Amino acid sequence: MAVHSPEFKEQLIRKSLPPHNQRMADLSHESGLHVNTLYKWKRQLIAQGVIVSTKKTHTGKWSSKAKLTALMQTAAMNEIERSAYCREHGLYPEQLAAWQAAFEEIDLDEVPVSKATLAAERRKTQQLERELRRKEKALAETAALLTLSKKARAIWGDNEEN
Repeated sequence: MAVHSPEFKEQLIRKSLPPHNQRMADLSHESGLHVNTLYKWKRQLIAQGVIVSTKKTHTGKWSSKAKLTALMQTAAMNEIERSAYCREHGLYPEQLAAWQAAFEEIDLDEVPVSKATLAAERRKTQQLERELRRKEKALAETAALLTLSKKARAIWGDNEEN
């Protein structure tokens, strides 16, 4: 089994993308590799964010990684090149600008919280609220008893007479 460098894989797969648009079958015949291998490499490169999928998808379905890759690829382009890129990928230049603004607003210090952590925090909060209600009831009862004892002393006087 031959081991191919990542550069070779990327170069071969880029031939299937615009502007070349070569068919995978032609690339397979040209390189001597099986078509399924080429498709697997393409999926891996898309997952890694090295290349952006060329499927004409609604831009709301683009993953964050794909959006960031598109922004990095278009960052050094002038307006004409960026417009050509957008046409090839089914985007509008305004969408790229909106994505750029969205990425700039992301707070990297904010860590995503898992459902398990949220559930544990919710249980802890509920337990603390129950304990607080119990203590408030005990405090109210103590205050009521103190008030009653003061009233009883005022009415009947102190029982501690020598």
